[in-house]
Amino acid sequence: MGVGRFVYTPILPLMHAGAGLSAGAGANLATANYVGYLVGAIAGILAPALVRSRALLRASLVVLTGTLAAMPATHDTAVWFALRLLAGVTSALIFVIAVSSLLSHLRGHPAHLPGWAFGGVGAGIALSGLLVLVLRPVADWRAAWWASAALAAVLAVAAWNLRPEAPRATTPATTATTATTATTATTVTTATADSGHGSHTGAGARIRTHRWFTALFASYTLEGIGYIIAGTFLVAAIEQSSPGPLGGGAWVLVGLAAVPSSALWARLGRRWSRPDLLLAALVVQAVGIALPALIGGAPAALLSAALFGATFIGVSTLALATGAHLEFPRSVALLTAGYSVGQILGPLVVAPLLHHGYQQALILAAAVVLVAAAAAAVLRVGFPHHMVVVRPAVPVRQPAPAESAPDAGSHR
Repeated sequence: MGVGRFVYTPILPLMHAGAGLSAGAGANLATANYVGYLVGAIAGILAPALVRSRALLRASLVVLTGTLAAMPATHDTAVWFALRLLAGVTSALIFVIAVSSLLSHLRGHPAHLPGWAFGGVGAGIALSGLLVLVLRPVADWRAAWWASAALAAVLAVAAWNLRPEAPRATTPATTATTATTATTATTVTTATADSGHGSHTGAGARIRTHRWFTALFASYTLEGIGYIIAGTFLVAAIEQSSPGPLGGGAWVLVGLAAVPSSALWARLGRRWSRPDLLLAALVVQAVGIALPALIGGAPAALLSAALFGATFIGVSTLALATGAHLEFPRSVALLTAGYSVGQILGPLVVAPLLHHGYQQALILAAAVVLVAAAAAAVLRVGFPHHMVVVRPAVPVRQPAPAESAPDAGSHR
């Protein structure tokens, strides 16, 4: 999934140079992928049985790989649009099924294991970036797409026998929640550790959490806009100011930094509150996005890549866990919808700026993420760390002894 969804970022400069792809058309292709991802995620939410289908997993692996191989077969922008749309749908389905399998088969295991599993997204980013970096001096954009398809095929073989969630393991309602969580490339499960603010009180009425959730929703939607602008155009922006392999190398670093990030942010949640960590992660991400546009040069580009890769999955982990803790109705679904719409809007918002290069787009993305950080700062004011969480009993499964005193944001 990391290859199929994100290899477009390092290949984009090659398509500008060799395929005549305009900056505006490049933004449209990115938007197509994000629309497709939202469609696939919604399908997993509305039809929970999909997340238990091995046949659908295998079909999605084949189709996703095929979309990569088909990209160099044409110069028709409309066909490229359709292929990236389909790649988005299938990558979402693959991820929904994979996360469902994780939640089912790793239940009762240490919480950091799912976090490391989500690092596979970062590994896919790093591998695809390294592949394009190696091929660039000797091949063109067509070879990059074909090579990425070959890499995806190898990974598909490795994933071929993944066991989806067993039907008896959960109810349709909890499966739908799992599918919704998966759409953001992370899950609440990666943040199962206690937030470090003490145990919950033993009794009391449910706290009204509308004002905190509103701030969280605004922050996470804005993050969707800002993060995806950098995630789409970071390599092109770096290569515009520093031609050569620096952009591709930075993208590899993004993936490497993302591999441990989910587990790391989950561990940090043991000592600091999630609103505090969310604010910190957004500020760090904004700095990382702005660096290549404001400073330039190799050190700034590499630091930017490290900061961006270390935070974009962590922000999703923290936001979803916070929403679950607030017990706002359909919080994960609403947050996912806002984030996904933000991803769709991001490339469209900056498209008029791309005629003047990518630096302005990155500055705008950093500004949007800073506004998201401001909303997270509002979230911190009076946040109900000790609120009582009231859930209906689920007789299907009982918590294991090792799961004593889980955080309210945990979904197993």
